[in-house]
Amino acid sequence: GKNKGKVILYALSTCVWCNKTKKLLEALGVDFSYVYVDLLKGDEKERILNDMSHHNPVRSFPTLVINDKTCIIGYQEKKILEVLGE
Repeated sequence: GKNKGKVILYALSTCVWCNKTKKLLEALGVDFSYVYVDLLKGDEKERILNDMSHHNPVRSFPTLVINDKTCIIGYQEKKILEVLGE
């Protein structure tokens, strides 16, 4: 995919808005990683939630973090397109 820097999607496997965000990134051909937080267990889940809360203290989903600087909370198609320069 297109390299737009480090793009991480924190999501829930059952969340409609998380899946819409994931599909949007795939449709744009953006190189990104994602983690379904609800499928993690124990220490790994705590570590990921701690990482996520640096960007989004409320820990709501989806949380999209771009280059450790920009955090987009919720499904915001226009803002995602704008930040990724699409």
